[in-house]
Amino acid sequence: MTQTNRRIVLARRPKGLASPEDFRLEEVPLPAIADGQVLVRNRFLSLDPYMRGRMDDAKSYAAPQKLDETMGGGTAGEVVESRNPRFAAGDAVVGMLGWQLYGISDGSGLTKVDTSRIPLSAYLGSVGMPGVTAWYGLNRIIAPKAGETIVVSAASGAVGSVVGQLAKAAGCRAVGIAGGPQKCAIVAGEYGFDACVDYKAGRLYEDLRAATPDGVDGLFENVGGEPLDASLRRMNAFGRVAVCGLISGYSGQPMPVTQFRSILVNRLRVEGFIVSEHLDVWPTALRELAQRVADGSLRYRETIAHGLESAPEAFIGLLAGRNVGKQLVALD
Repeated sequence: MTQTNRRIVLARRPKGLASPEDFRLEEVPLPAIADGQVLVRNRFLSLDPYMRGRMDDAKSYAAPQKLDETMGGGTAGEVVESRNPRFAAGDAVVGMLGWQLYGISDGSGLTKVDTSRIPLSAYLGSVGMPGVTAWYGLNRIIAPKAGETIVVSAASGAVGSVVGQLAKAAGCRAVGIAGGPQKCAIVAGEYGFDACVDYKAGRLYEDLRAATPDGVDGLFENVGGEPLDASLRRMNAFGRVAVCGLISGYSGQPMPVTQFRSILVNRLRVEGFIVSEHLDVWPTALRELAQRVADGSLRYRETIAHGLESAPEAFIGLLAGRNVGKQLVALD
């Protein structure tokens, strides 16, 4: 058994955009596990936009990431040693063990998963937190009805791609917003959205208007800024807006909203949410998501960086929109 562990810590707090210098790769001793604990060899790290907010020392819905400590985040891996009766060596597990090769857990927050029909990595994406986020925001906030039009920003991402496919399954018209013709082709072709608007083409509102001739009944917002403004202009009366993320402002950029009046004029319901505060829905959501992934009715993509040392650059790329689907790091 190895006696050392490799991890990435937050070396300093970013000023604006995150940079590689904000992180540090370390080699640290790996202690022996105690009674009740398990040792997990992480195979995949999940990289998610919310991590950028935690890097700041600012009031938010979660405590800031501590300096000089392992970067937090979701993991999928294999139990290699167990002194906990609930787990055995060889179990595939997901948890929050952070940016490191090995993690030690007392079993709380660690879940065994079945990889016979679903790949291990998918439990960090469509059959994990991003999938549940999509499921909750769509079903519990937007509450779509057949025939309605649902707009999804960041539609090629891990969350947005699931929202649109679930909306289609509910009998809705799904319209995505994504950056670039390649991503829009994936959204409309592979994920089956009815249309996808390329916000980089310079005609965001005009193209969105053409794609939503009957207006917009539900908006799943991941970006903020210009996509949010354009969508608010298209909202129908009594529309619902699920605010999942505001990635365009995560690095401190201004994120003006000029169409706030639409909320009043159209009597919109606008609700932000954090999926970890709704643990009661996770079992129901995960059952549906797992079945859809297993039978092929829910499609997903992954962008995978290789090696622990690649995590900072992959994370920076995620914030810049260079990924398609779920951004992972494979710990080779």
